[in-house]
Amino acid sequence: MRNDQVGVGVVGYGYWGPNLVRNFAASPQANVVAVSDLDQSRLATCRLAHPSVQTTNRYQDLLDDPTIEAIAIATPAHTHYEMALAALRSGKHVLVEKPLASSADLVRRLIDEAERRRLILMVDHTFLYTPAVQKIKELVDKDDIGDIYYYDSTRVSLGLFQSDVSVIWDLAVHDLAIIDHIIDDIPIAVSATACRHVAGAPENMAHLTLFFQNSCVAHVNVNWLSPVKVRQTFIGGSKKMIVYNDLEPTEKIKVYDKGITVDGASENAHQFRIGYRAGDMWAPHISAKEALRSEVEHFTDCVRNGARPLSDAQSGLRVVEILEAASWSIAAQGKPVLLRQPPRIRAAAIG
Repeated sequence: MRNDQVGVGVVGYGYWGPNLVRNFAASPQANVVAVSDLDQSRLATCRLAHPSVQTTNRYQDLLDDPTIEAIAIATPAHTHYEMALAALRSGKHVLVEKPLASSADLVRRLIDEAERRRLILMVDHTFLYTPAVQKIKELVDKDDIGDIYYYDSTRVSLGLFQSDVSVIWDLAVHDLAIIDHIIDDIPIAVSATACRHVAGAPENMAHLTLFFQNSCVAHVNVNWLSPVKVRQTFIGGSKKMIVYNDLEPTEKIKVYDKGITVDGASENAHQFRIGYRAGDMWAPHISAKEALRSEVEHFTDCVRNGARPLSDAQSGLRVVEILEAASWSIAAQGKPVLLRQPPRIRAAAIG
């Protein structure tokens, strides 16, 4: 291992772990030292793909190895907190697969531990590193879209039923991370409904609505029981509108110069006239670079330079707070649940 490389240990070699190992191994900034998993057959598969990587069924071996500076956690969601806490207490920087933990309180404990030890704690919100979402963020920041009126997403497929998390913690988490990243406003409440169609399993379909301080609203539809796979998002702005289809091989983003104009003074609202604007559509160039490659390079950069990650623990906390509130709303048959707000925002809402 070169001196400028970050020594990495990966725990979990099931669904997402192989992708992490592959991308860390391909990065000149990282050196995958060891992989841990309880399943010997998975470790055998890892050794075939990466002969130079050590394998072990003891997570403690990764924590005890002084050549490992950072731990990437790709285990079931209910184990994230304990494994991340153990890694931080061992002096390791940590990248955790989403969600960061199973409750906001547990996330705050991890944040406190990481800050006390001056370690990087980053959550794997992979979509933030996709060229498509980065382009959307760029368009929003340049005010090409104008004020965002709505975010409307459908994320469905005949998917893998999870045993320890519901569909909102598995799929909706992606959209919540994107919303947190691109919308320059803080949601004040969430309403959610969901149902399960397999006895004893978590909810497999859900609808979430996020309410913001301004007129923006976000709808997220997630489902593990769809006959087709759909990954489509509509973002409506006062100037332009975006259609983002993650399944498109090339033109993932289409920007429409469409919208409305309103004629008439506000005091004569009953007399206003709606005009329609229909301009051009264009599809901006999107890089083909794999998002996870960008993410692991960003993580190792942050470890080396002490920089704040794009998907830092605070962003992970905001997402988990929404997921937690959405779970409470589901239990209350869709009753809106207020979200914890910074004092300034809370005072404005009360006033």
